[in-house]
Amino acid sequence: MRIGFDNEKYQKIQSEHIKERISQFDGKLYLELGGKLFDDHHASRVLPGFLPDSKLRMFQKISDSIEIVIVISAADIEKNKKRADLGITYDEDVLRLRGEFQNRGFMVGSVVITHYNGQPAATQFKQRLERDGIKTYCHYLIEGYPHDVKLIASDEGFGKNDYVETQRPLVIVTAPGPGSGKMAVCLSQLYNENKRGIRAGYAKFETFPVWNLPLKHPVNIAYEAATADLNDVNMIDPFHLEAYNKIAINYNRDIEIYPVLNALFEGIYGSNPYKSPTDMGVNMVGFCISDDEACCEASKNEIVRRYYDATNKLARGACNEAEISKIQMLFNQAHITTDFRRTTTAAKQALKETGHTSAAIELEDGTIITGSSSELLGCSAALLLNVMKHLAGIDHSRKLIPQSMIEPIQHTKIHYLGGHNPRLHTDEVLVALSVLSENDEDCKQALEQLPKLRGCQVHCTVMLSEVDQKIFKKLGVNLTCEPVLKK
Repeated sequence: MRIGFDNEKYQKIQSEHIKERISQFDGKLYLELGGKLFDDHHASRVLPGFLPDSKLRMFQKISDSIEIVIVISAADIEKNKKRADLGITYDEDVLRLRGEFQNRGFMVGSVVITHYNGQPAATQFKQRLERDGIKTYCHYLIEGYPHDVKLIASDEGFGKNDYVETQRPLVIVTAPGPGSGKMAVCLSQLYNENKRGIRAGYAKFETFPVWNLPLKHPVNIAYEAATADLNDVNMIDPFHLEAYNKIAINYNRDIEIYPVLNALFEGIYGSNPYKSPTDMGVNMVGFCISDDEACCEASKNEIVRRYYDATNKLARGACNEAEISKIQMLFNQAHITTDFRRTTTAAKQALKETGHTSAAIELEDGTIITGSSSELLGCSAALLLNVMKHLAGIDHSRKLIPQSMIEPIQHTKIHYLGGHNPRLHTDEVLVALSVLSENDEDCKQALEQLPKLRGCQVHCTVMLSEVDQKIFKKLGVNLTCEPVLKK
């Protein structure tokens, strides 16, 4: 896809800026990590050229001085909140993240459960972690947070939280997703470190919103779409404007919490080194955009993708209409409709022409390929076959999987496995091609095209099965579906 971000430049200037920030504090720095340390797929979608593990690679160079603390909200555990990009619950992702960090040479010191008030599911998760020998701490709900500074910065506020024991000078505080309470954990640690006579600092490493891009830049609008369920709102930082007479972009939660941080710093050090929420950040991503137009286009596609994610969740009863209304408002700000995404209009046109559920994919060179369901294949399976044939230069009329092979598979699905849909899913098509590829060069060539689908846009006129969604996710395809359940 068209590259719009200089990842090499980002690695260089971002690491230098973080080292500079660490040097401003003695002994201990809590670095709140907004977004994801790796698997940052949102950033790679809206900033084409950004690698999902860019931040991880940067930190690996100083891993000996780093300790990671993973934060999860008890409320997210209770409602089985899932990471949309991976399809796993936040509690499972805590364990996955811990394993990934350790495998890459990082020390994971502990897990903190925030917003805890004895929720049964959170308690069970805590016990599970402790059985596995993982240090686990609880931070509690504080009445009046974040506005009652006097209560918060007292033994009845942050003081009642468990003190998280850490060993290394740079503590990265991260979480499976937004709204987990990372900042509150950092602030609580500043308070409790000070009680123990330890001078600790705080900084924030968050990619979005991008502070030095305009408020209504598509990259920043896409961030609002990504956090529509949290109702985050991008804003001009009033503290930064007052201190420097310069416009900088932040978001409501950081701006709301700034007086708390300001009061804590003044209580600890007598003064606050940060004059604004934006000052707290160390994000340099805005300086590394090499093609603004490419990033704008990618971000607008992401806004549409987020809209379909929300409408699909609503169709399953897992979302409220306010989230969808928020993204529709963002459509107006970005001056787009769902038709901006070319695959959306192509799939709908194929449905209109064939009368069958359809899907469309946009390839790297802008080519649009479609596929429609039949008695033998679902629309996603048909699309996959069509696009592999196109990329391999195989004539479209060539049937890669003979009907004589498809029918026995359908018979097994219906008569032996109790299925209701005889059409082949994408995974079944790929298995069939794999078997045939031993003796069929066309099938072999078709399978070899799969890596070329990474990063491509796909839209379907019906909500796909979990199996098909997982296949597209493994292929690295950005999938959207109309909020229409299969009959």
